[in-house]
Amino acid sequence: MGTPAARIVPEIAELLRLLDEGSEKRAWHGPNLRGAIRGLSARQAAWRPGPGRHSIWEIVIHCAYWKYAVRRRLLGEKRGSFPRKGSNWFAHPGLENDAAWRQDVALLTDMHQRLRVAVGGLTAPELDRIPRGSRVSTRSITAGAAMHDVYHAGQIQLLKRLGPRV
Repeated sequence: MGTPAARIVPEIAELLRLLDEGSEKRAWHGPNLRGAIRGLSARQAAWRPGPGRHSIWEIVIHCAYWKYAVRRRLLGEKRGSFPRKGSNWFAHPGLENDAAWRQDVALLTDMHQRLRVAVGGLTAPELDRIPRGSRVSTRSITAGAAMHDVYHAGQIQLLKRLGPRV
């Protein structure tokens, strides 16, 4: 799970804490991203509130993509290694089965772990660097990734209340 805590400077440890709180660790603000999708069926995840509106499933892939994009920027990597074609928003895969849903949840988890490793490998001076392809510092883009998860967790909570009960 990333760099051993003994080697991590406090600023990086705090960024890792924020990433985890927004994604998978218990938080004061209520459900994080993983908590918001816990227990959902493929049918619930694929439901959309109206034409042209995103489903929970699409939000999950979108969040996985942005974890990938932030990691790629932090490491200076080129585009092209995300498992799906495209960027930002991806059309629903059309496979409304629980195995496909679990596979995309696993993609989200994998992208989160890879982002953690990238952040854990940073040095304090790198936090104020502006990565190629970004307009903000490494510190800001990393904290923004955590906020992005919390934002979408709130959307998912609302969609769950509006959508089908299973």
